Amino acid sequence: MAKLKPRTLSGFMELLPRRQVQMERVMDTLRKTYARYGFTPLDTPLIEASEVLLAKGGGETEKQIYRFTKGDTDLSLRFDLTVPLAKYVALHQNELTFPFRRFQIGKVYRGERAQRGRFREFYQADIDVIGDGALDIINEAEIPAIIYETFSALGLKRFRIRLNNRKVLNGLFAALGLEEQAGDVMRTIDKLEKIGPEKVKAILVDDFGVPAGTADQLLELLAVEEPLEALAGWKGKDALLDKGVEELETVVKYLGAFGVPEDHYQVDLTIARGLDYYTGTVYETVMLDHPEIGSICSGGRYDNLAEYYTDKQLPGVGISIGLTRLFFVLEDQGYLNDDLLTAPADVLVLPMTEDLSPAIAAATALRQAGLRAQLYTENKKFKQKMSYAGKLGIPFVLLLGEDEINQGKVSLKNMADGVQTMCSVEEAAVEIAKTLVVGSAAAPIREPEHG
Repeated sequence: MAKLKPRTLSGFMELLPRRQVQMERVMDTLRKTYARYGFTPLDTPLIEASEVLLAKGGGETEKQIYRFTKGDTDLSLRFDLTVPLAKYVALHQNELTFPFRRFQIGKVYRGERAQRGRFREFYQADIDVIGDGALDIINEAEIPAIIYETFSALGLKRFRIRLNNRKVLNGLFAALGLEEQAGDVMRTIDKLEKIGPEKVKAILVDDFGVPAGTADQLLELLAVEEPLEALAGWKGKDALLDKGVEELETVVKYLGAFGVPEDHYQVDLTIARGLDYYTGTVYETVMLDHPEIGSICSGGRYDNLAEYYTDKQLPGVGISIGLTRLFFVLEDQGYLNDDLLTAPADVLVLPMTEDLSPAIAAATALRQAGLRAQLYTENKKFKQKMSYAGKLGIPFVLLLGEDEINQGKVSLKNMADGVQTMCSVEEAAVEIAKTLVVGSAAAPIREPEHG
C-alpha cells in the first residue's frame, strides 16, 4: 500500500512542542491581563449559518469566506470574532448585564492568497465593551491602558499606541470642503507612510479633484507633531470636528491616570484604516523597531454592533490582535524568549529497581506538591534516559535506586549544573520549586538588545 506524503496546507500554522508552549504562554498572558480589567471569557461556534455571518454581505470578506453545505444547510466558518459577538449579544441581550465586557481568543478562517506571514487559519484575540444604548467615553480611554499592560506583560517594551478619532477626520474633511470625496481622501492618506506626502498629494489632486492648496493644507496638518494644539485653531469651523477633538482630548487626559507612559502613545491624524466602520476613537499599535510590520493591535469605537440582528442600539469599543501573525513575526525577528521554561515536566522520575512502587509514590508526592512530574519507565539504557530529559529541557531528574530506597531518600540531579544531591522527596520538591521560580516567571517575549 502506497504511503501518503504527510503535509500541512499552506496558510495553516503548525508548531513544534517548544514553540507551542510559548504560544500557549502568550495566550495565557492575554487571558490574565484581560481578566484583570473585568473582561469575561467567551467562546462562540466556529461554524455559523451563512446568512447570519454574511448579514452585512459584500466586499472582500465574502470572497475569502470558507462556505459549504451540509444537507440543505448553508454554513460558513467564522472569518472574525466580531460578527459572532454581534450575533451573541443580539441573541442574549435580555440575559446579559451591560456594559458587557468580553474577551475571546479563537481561530478564524479566511481564504487568503498564500504568502509568507499570511494565514488562512489564525488566532485572533479580541476584547470588546458593549453598552446598552450608550457607552461612556472613559471606556475609550481605558483601551490604551489594556494594550499597554498586555504588551508589557508579554515582554515588549518598544511599542507605541497611535490614537485618532473618526469624527476629527470627517469634520476636517467637511471644514475643507471635501465631504463628497471623504472616502477616497481617507483611503489615500492611509498610504502616507508607504508612499509619502508628495505621491499622496498627486493622487488627491489628479485622481480625486482636490484643489492643490487644500491638499497642502490637509497634509501640513497631518504632519504636525502636536495635532491637538494645531486643531485648536480649527475650533468652531465644524461641529463634528469640535466633538472629535473634545473626545480625543478626553481620552489623552486620562491615559496617565490609567498608567500609560507618555512615550508609549501619540495622537496621529493619519490613522484612517477601518474608519468606515468606526465612529469615534481608533487605535493602532506599532513596534518601534519594525514599523514595516504594520499594526500589531488595532480597533476602535463603533456606534451599533448588532444593527443587522436587532433594533436595539448597542455601541461598543474594542481591539483585536492577530495572534498567529504576531507570533510568526516575533519568531521571525528573534523576539521569542528561549530562556522560557518550555519543558513538559519540571522533573523526570527515573526508577532504578524492578519494583516501581517507590518511584510511583515519589512522582505522586511531587505532583501533590504542585510540580509537574513525569515517570519514565521505558526499557532504555541510563544514558538514553538522561538524554531524553536533556532533549526536552526537563530541569531536574529524580533517581530512585536500592540505596535511596533503603535510606528513604531520593537522588536529585539539577540538569543545568550537573549537581546531584541525596535528600527526602519533600526536600526535593522544595528545591525544584525554588529553582523553577525564575524560569516559570519569564515573559514569552524578550526584545533583542537595542542600539
